[in-house]
Amino acid sequence: MRPNRVFIVALFAATCLALLSFAEQKPDTSAKISSLETKWCDAYKQRDVATMSALLADDFIITVEDGNTYGKAGYIAHSGDASTQVEIAEMVEPKVRVRGNVAIVTGAYHEKGKTKGKPYEYRDRFTDTWISFDGKWLVLASHYSIPVK
Repeated sequence: MRPNRVFIVALFAATCLALLSFAEQKPDTSAKISSLETKWCDAYKQRDVATMSALLADDFIITVEDGNTYGKAGYIAHSGDASTQVEIAEMVEPKVRVRGNVAIVTGAYHEKGKTKGKPYEYRDRFTDTWISFDGKWLVLASHYSIPVK
């Protein structure tokens, strides 16, 4: 019985230390993720495919408003298309939640511009999933949907 009690006390102590560490890093991590979201949004608006590529995991997947999905290469090809000029790309009230090496960002998104000379405008809801891998935060998945009115 005694070794079992020692194990439980050690496990409790390790859990407390982990929670303290998590509590201390969360605000910094949330700020980091918010900054990376802004960097990604700006890179998209400017068709900066190098920056977008650096922020996306190799197995990144995005689900867009019509239900289609694209991997990293397809998303970057679409984002770098010179026939689309993005005038406005902005997140509204993004909320970051961090749990260990995973961060979830939710919010509203507004985009306006021209594609092939024709104006367009989107107002969506989004969910982005970030993971920390080898000390670097990357977007693993993204989902956009049109809010029901």
